[in-house]
Amino acid sequence: MQKLFFSSMMGVVLAFANPVMAAGDVAAGKAKAAVCAACHGMDGNSPSDMFPKLAGQHESYLVKQMADFKSGARKNAVMAPMVAGLSEQDMADLGAFFASNKVAPGAVSEELLEAGQTVYRGGNKESGLPACMACHGPTGAGMPAAKWPALAGQYSKYTELQLNAFADDTRNNDPSSMMRDIAKKMTADEMKAVSAYVAGLH
Repeated sequence: MQKLFFSSMMGVVLAFANPVMAAGDVAAGKAKAAVCAACHGMDGNSPSDMFPKLAGQHESYLVKQMADFKSGARKNAVMAPMVAGLSEQDMADLGAFFASNKVAPGAVSEELLEAGQTVYRGGNKESGLPACMACHGPTGAGMPAAKWPALAGQYSKYTELQLNAFADDTRNNDPSSMMRDIAKKMTADEMKAVSAYVAGLH
């Protein structure tokens, strides 16, 4: 089952990998990121779990999310006006800057560690839920070519919110409904546990 899922995912990688992306300039991105600092921190390590950490995230994923916020493919009342005036080069520069920084490590709640690890590494055979690491890797590093995000160190609150958004279709900018289909197979407890688990991955 896991091999079949991984083969399907690799097909999606090849279908959605886009080699034609503007090369980002880290120095230019650092200057442009000043406006992002209030929410996401100077280096992309947000000071509050109300906002996601961007540090260490893949440039390709960040560029896609900014483009989706701008086009409306991903709806967010805060981010839409922030990206409205960005060019493709601006997005590439910002993506390169945040990707160049290291994410601040998080901690895993001991009471959720075992349950989170079980879901992340093994999924749930009874519900058909695949292992998260099939796409996001054993250390939560993600896969840049497919624009699958790194999860390691991300605030658990943010990850859990995104899983719920995918599950109820309020976030729908995932290729081929991949994350929506997965999130809909997850229980609330599984979402909470795996979100806590990835916060401590490194």
